[in-house]
Amino acid sequence: MTEFQIRTATAADAENVLAFWKEAAEGTSITDDADGVTRLIARDPLALILAESDGVLVGSVIAGWDGWRASLYRLAVLPARRRQGIASALLEAAELRFVAAGGRRGDAMVLEANERAHRMWAAAGYEREDRWRRWVKPFAQA
Repeated sequence: MTEFQIRTATAADAENVLAFWKEAAEGTSITDDADGVTRLIARDPLALILAESDGVLVGSVIAGWDGWRASLYRLAVLPARRRQGIASALLEAAELRFVAAGGRRGDAMVLEANERAHRMWAAAGYEREDRWRRWVKPFAQA
């Protein structure tokens, strides 16, 4: 197994992160553009956590902390690098961030149809919360 490093993203990573998500993440978001990624990093420089190996992006997670909720998004690992501890290392970094900030519970957004992800989250100690559903509304762009 090739070693990897965990670090926070910078604005210079935006295009690389977007290309990585197209390859490694399922689904897309209305905020999947360079402006969305750079605004995330500018607002919360610790939120986007990356895993790199030999200069190649191999994993990501968004660890959003708003002072009340610890929210996890976009946990993704390159298909060829899965089952090598990368997702676990990213989650550990996110959870350490949350605990240091005073977070008491992590909430992960996981695609309903992604059974592989369900197994990974369960193995990491997360439990499915069936009483809640996500409601979304895209905002009109000014």
